[in-house]
Amino acid sequence: MYDAHNFLAIHGVPFGIFMFSTCAIVIGLIQAVIVAYGFYHPYLLNHQIQMSENQAFYKHHILQIILRGPVLCFLAAVFSFFFIPMSYVLLGLVIFLPHITRLIIWCKNKTGGPEEEEERHRLEAFTFYLNEPLSKERVEAFSDGVYAIVATLLILDICEDNVPDSKEVKDRFHDRLIEALSEYGPNFLAYFASFVTTGLLWFVHHSLFLYITKTTRFMGLLNTFSLAFIGGLPLGYQLTSEFAEKSHNEIEAIQVSCVITFFASIFQFAIWITALFHERETLHPLARYGGKEHAFMFAKLALYPCVSLGAFFLTCLLSKFSTAIFHIMQIVVPFAFLALRILVRISLAIVKSVLSLSRWKNVVLDEEISMQRM
Repeated sequence: MYDAHNFLAIHGVPFGIFMFSTCAIVIGLIQAVIVAYGFYHPYLLNHQIQMSENQAFYKHHILQIILRGPVLCFLAAVFSFFFIPMSYVLLGLVIFLPHITRLIIWCKNKTGGPEEEEERHRLEAFTFYLNEPLSKERVEAFSDGVYAIVATLLILDICEDNVPDSKEVKDRFHDRLIEALSEYGPNFLAYFASFVTTGLLWFVHHSLFLYITKTTRFMGLLNTFSLAFIGGLPLGYQLTSEFAEKSHNEIEAIQVSCVITFFASIFQFAIWITALFHERETLHPLARYGGKEHAFMFAKLALYPCVSLGAFFLTCLLSKFSTAIFHIMQIVVPFAFLALRILVRISLAIVKSVLSLSRWKNVVLDEEISMQRM
């Protein structure tokens, strides 16, 4: 047991990268076998590929895409035992290499000076790649799965570390359960705040995809980034509940939680902004510019980025009150969501009134000028 512990302590990081890379290689090889089996039985393939006279090209192209990841993971596993930073770079390339490759090809054709028609074709090809359709149902299903796992992890964390046993209640708290639970008050507060944050971000995500009619590859990438930070919310809970109050570590833990929340929500906002560039294809008419729900969606998606960013800077400037600032943010945001539609309608009414008053003044001024000229 001691030797195994020493091995993991010394070789833990390389061994972890090696195991992760091995799993990715196995998954990629299984996918390659599925593709080969599909081409061996062509009736399982897409109708367009079935009708094609060049199935060998499709097979080679698909296998090249699938096996690119396992090859990079194999190199990452090799580098993990003598140069770990290169392993992280190679694993990152698994995600970004398709986008980087397309961008390099497009830039090469732009700088190479192709003919105008060919240049336009290349630009359209690159644009189509970024806007290539992605299954909306699969994006939503994957997102719901991540949110469910994050909520489950939060529940498991609070149940594992913050429930006193019967002996502790009897010896330390004179057999008073409520008094024992009050000892863990900050932990419970951090748990509920993290769970509510997860629930509200899921609600925003659900509202967003309720109005999105078509997802693209780029929107899927932004959604993946958002989910990556959503997965960090249990980390934020652990940090904010672990360190003592009024300490330097607690301030930094609060700031980390603000950063996680900001990036999780700002990528959701970026998905909507991306959809607005092609709103006729990707958005429901109610959420487009001038639509009935446009202002409400803007406010809903911008709430968490603005509040978390504001809380972060306030904790930097007013470090003594960072805990109070963080708790106020956690309390205010849920109520803000409840009152958001009312606030948006009031704001729009005020803006319309100001604009109407401004127009009325301009009309009166024009009439006075015309009267003076007469």
